[in-house]
Amino acid sequence: MFTQVNTESMNSIKAFEKFTNTLPEQEHTMPLLFIGHGSPMNGIEDNEFSHKWEQLGKEIPRPKAVLCISAHWFTKGTHITAMENPQTIHDFGGFPKALFDVQYPAPGNPALAKEAAQLIHKTTVGLDHEWGLDHGTWSVVKRMYPEATIPVLQLSIDYTKGPQYHYELAKELESLRKKGVLIIGSGNMVHNLRILDWQRPTTGYDWAVDINEKFKEAILSNNHTPLINFESLGQGAKLSIPTPEHYLPLLYILGLKGGKDKVSIFNDKLAMGSISMTSVKIDA
Repeated sequence: MFTQVNTESMNSIKAFEKFTNTLPEQEHTMPLLFIGHGSPMNGIEDNEFSHKWEQLGKEIPRPKAVLCISAHWFTKGTHITAMENPQTIHDFGGFPKALFDVQYPAPGNPALAKEAAQLIHKTTVGLDHEWGLDHGTWSVVKRMYPEATIPVLQLSIDYTKGPQYHYELAKELESLRKKGVLIIGSGNMVHNLRILDWQRPTTGYDWAVDINEKFKEAILSNNHTPLINFESLGQGAKLSIPTPEHYLPLLYILGLKGGKDKVSIFNDKLAMGSISMTSVKIDA
């Protein structure tokens, strides 16, 4: 059994090396993105958010693969998609048929999935063959890379673990940036669907504006401690993060940030009172 596992590990590493070596070398370490993805409709609507995603796809170095941590794959334990052809998941209801008709047939990459799983020592990562690409991933990546030729994988978020755990786990994926893998966290810093205000389509509650500014200040000053311990930021943080799944993808991206990396903010808008589209780009 030991010999078999060892052989499989060596084969997966060789397969990933073959995959990366057949593509052009990256001149730079890949950037990191936290995307406030908002409504699934952003995947098909032409608006300022989707236009920025399209612009990013043209501006940043073309990745060899994309690894996305999406708010919508919240699991017990950590898993990574490891199938050749991930399905397009329509994990929502009440939207127009046009949204349910969307398919994003990007390939997966089982060799990369195994390589990423082996990089993580904090836990055993399951190789998943059932999930696919949920709207936290495809609504964004479809706008960035509409041709759907770049392999796309998802890494799940373990709901049994706290913010510090996720921040630390992310660091173990650092080497993927140097192999041309674009890592994206997809969620929303402020995300409270229970108190949406349809009369505020392009503005936020006062508390939402205030906490969004506090989040940005901490991000731009590289002060991650209050962001990890977000409950210490008061009532605004509690209202913004009634459940953590949309916030935790941000901590994955911040955990991967290098000491000399530069941070910028984009799509810095609030919507429906209690949704922040504010997004983060980290460049080496």
